[in-house]
Amino acid sequence: MWSLKRIWFQLHWFVGITAGTVVVLIGLSGAVYSFHEEVLDWLNPGTASVPHRDAPVLSPPALMQAVQATGERRRIDRITVHAEPGRSAQLSFAPEPGQRRGEVVFVDPYSGKVLPEQHGEAFFEWVERLHRWLLLPRDDGKSVTGSLAFCLLFLSLSGLYLRWPAKPFSWRTWLTFNVNRKGRPFLWGLHSVAGTWALVVYVMLTLTGVYWAFDAVRAPVDKMMGAPSRSAARAETQAAQEAARKTPQTPIEGAALEPAWNAFTQLAGTWQFAQVRVPMRSGQAVQIQWFDTTAPHNRARNQLGVKLDGTVQRDERFADLPAGRRALLALYPLHTGTYFGITGRIIVTLAAFMLPLFAITGWMLYLDRRKKARAAREEQATLAGDAGVAEDGTVQAIVVIHASQAGHAQQLAARTVARLRNAGKAAQLLPIAALDLQTLQRFSQVLWIASTFGDGQPPDVAKRFARHLQQTSGNPLSHQRFGLLALGDRQYAAFCGFGMSLAEQLQRLGAQPLFPPITMDGEEDQAWQDWSTNISSQWGAATENESASEEVAFDSWTLAKRTHCNPGSLGNPLFRIELEPSHGSAASWQPGALVDILPPPPADSLLPPPAPRSYSVASLPEDGRIQLWVRQTVLNAPANEEPTLGLASGWLTRHAKLGSKIQLRLVENPSFAPHDHPARPAIFMGNGSGYAGLRAHLLHRMRNGHFNNWVVFGERQHAYDACAHDEVSAWQSRGHIERADFVYSRDPHPNPELPRRYVQDALREASGALQEWLQCGAVIYVCGSYDGMATGVDTVLRELLGETGVEQLIAEGRYRRDVY
Repeated sequence: MWSLKRIWFQLHWFVGITAGTVVVLIGLSGAVYSFHEEVLDWLNPGTASVPHRDAPVLSPPALMQAVQATGERRRIDRITVHAEPGRSAQLSFAPEPGQRRGEVVFVDPYSGKVLPEQHGEAFFEWVERLHRWLLLPRDDGKSVTGSLAFCLLFLSLSGLYLRWPAKPFSWRTWLTFNVNRKGRPFLWGLHSVAGTWALVVYVMLTLTGVYWAFDAVRAPVDKMMGAPSRSAARAETQAAQEAARKTPQTPIEGAALEPAWNAFTQLAGTWQFAQVRVPMRSGQAVQIQWFDTTAPHNRARNQLGVKLDGTVQRDERFADLPAGRRALLALYPLHTGTYFGITGRIIVTLAAFMLPLFAITGWMLYLDRRKKARAAREEQATLAGDAGVAEDGTVQAIVVIHASQAGHAQQLAARTVARLRNAGKAAQLLPIAALDLQTLQRFSQVLWIASTFGDGQPPDVAKRFARHLQQTSGNPLSHQRFGLLALGDRQYAAFCGFGMSLAEQLQRLGAQPLFPPITMDGEEDQAWQDWSTNISSQWGAATENESASEEVAFDSWTLAKRTHCNPGSLGNPLFRIELEPSHGSAASWQPGALVDILPPPPADSLLPPPAPRSYSVASLPEDGRIQLWVRQTVLNAPANEEPTLGLASGWLTRHAKLGSKIQLRLVENPSFAPHDHPARPAIFMGNGSGYAGLRAHLLHRMRNGHFNNWVVFGERQHAYDACAHDEVSAWQSRGHIERADFVYSRDPHPNPELPRRYVQDALREASGALQEWLQCGAVIYVCGSYDGMATGVDTVLRELLGETGVEQLIAEGRYRRDVY
């Protein structure tokens, strides 16, 4: 079932790649149009403005007279003048039959001479029609552009929701990202951070656009704001026009306007802008719109009605209007940015020009996601092959199911599928996380390769299926035959516990074993050969004498540095080990990776070479070194004898001299690799030497600009075991970690009656914050000891989130563990 956030994400990208592409046209056309007056003035010097002269500026009546004196017989409808020196006046003529608007000409304010026509004006008229109506008929275009404005509003607000961080009061999280990132992380950071910067502008533009586009929106808003309804205004206008048609027009000469203009100048001594509407008949009043230096914006216009004899009929001031009507008059200045002056215009223009950025980055993110999904499907199809389905609905192919914690079972399963296919058999690979009982019932031949985690537990990805299997009764698998390879570690009492338990459950439900379950200790070659032999006897696959491991060669590295991190601690010594490649060749790995260290055998031993020991890598390839955090393993020794150290830990922390050659190989650890969505918040929990695995992830995230990190870490004593604490605190002080909780189990508790505090206790106390982070999509990384810390954390998570909640995290890859 999809989460709410995933639903919003799907809607966001769908609207973005459809309507968002057209929204770009509206944005770009608006940006181009925003400074059209300045551009036209630059292209046509001497039209919109003329050089300032030491001469009186003509009044509107004088301008009208000057134009009429040239023989102009068209009726002048409006005269627009400015108090700004050198700013040209404008005369608008009444529209001719069939025209919607009459011609507008610029007039020299000093002489009344009609100035040349502006070149390029037709282009900007076309741009305006594209911006307002997408070149469609007016009414149709309004609906389309209004709908697109609503889409931009949805994209803005849904984008805000999708990137809402766990710590919303951190300005760095909102407004910055690491420009050194590459690929998808860079695109996502640019897309989301740029959107945050422009969010307020887009909300302002879209709300005003929707208001103008839809009468269903405009009418209730006007009513709420106390403005007259548009239908009533249209009816009044139509009535006035009808009355005007029945009354013959009377030509008005410029001189007739002098008394009205004189009355205006007495009332508006500091006017800056005035637009005079010339009456059509001698009995009508002159209508003047104007504003002065105190106007908050260019639409804050006062209305003055003056009879031709200078008698004031109406004097309506903007400042006296109700607050609602003043707010409505501010919508256009807000839309264009002029409400905030030249700075606002520049900001709105830049935000409009940025719209292609979101379209481009959004498409690139979408195509990248499609490409990866297609590659994953192709890979799955390659692995799945032609399964074949019988008439009864059962899959006839051999299905190989893997239950893997660190990736070993998955590798062996893939090799098994390849061997079967080489023998001409249809074989299908399936992870246990994608399995339920209904799916399992469709298979007739199944091979299981199952790891055991810890002391007999199923891997994290198998817990849900294992529980469902235990709750099932009857014989639903009576038609099925299976083979099973159980992986484990003989150091644990319940060796291969999950695999053997799985075999018992399958037989209880009616499945018949093809051969007895095979147990494998680590990468035991004999067990792999037994598995290969049984597959060959059942299906004729060729038996090859190959190793259970991938045969990755060990490289020689140099012990460059060794630091004792906790002298004086109650715990065993902890060392930071740094290794350099001996031959200068660069190695590559990702956070969460492991190294296998091959210790030298004891000098007096006749036993086979010891098995490699695995350690978490604490550094990244760009550091040039492999860093390990190694805890000395102290073995039991008779009294009065020096304790014996573990073979690998003793070699790394004591016996090997600086400059010694260390044999190692890098090993992938897919269950602890970074999440597919690196920008998600991350919660890191661990203890002791488990800091190594967490540290690599933290470095990777911080270097890629992901600072929404929370560390919960435990040690014994703050006075002696604070190496990790000091490093994390330094990162936190730079804003790279949002929250860090450290717990020291051996330090005195403020309340001596209470038990010691561990990582799981700190997690339980922060349950509210945990829920908030997880709601924001946080990924949990756990690294450290299985006994105590990892088990305790898992218990608390299931206590706080429920079994279903934890299983959902596992299914989404948001609960990743590297524990030992």
